[in-house]
Amino acid sequence: MKTSRWSKLLSATVLGLSLATSVGCQTWYGGMTLPSGHYLDHRPQYFRPDPAFPLEKELATQQGQAALIDNPGRGVEAPGVGPAAPR
Repeated sequence: MKTSRWSKLLSATVLGLSLATSVGCQTWYGGMTLPSGHYLDHRPQYFRPDPAFPLEKELATQQGQAALIDNPGRGVEAPGVGPAAPR
């Protein structure tokens, strides 16, 4: 009697484990690996788009230098320093 009980318990456990391992977060259908429907339960995440030039400070410096080259008569003054006094 105990042997048949253990065999039933063992077969139920094996069946349960095989079903648990076959059901996952992905499914294979028609040659495609598809996600399960649980991905719809999660909140969407937002990732801001990458800028066209990832080094923003370097780009600003290069644009400032290009503006100085294009307009040589217009100089950039240091803050707090005015033009030189005439003699």
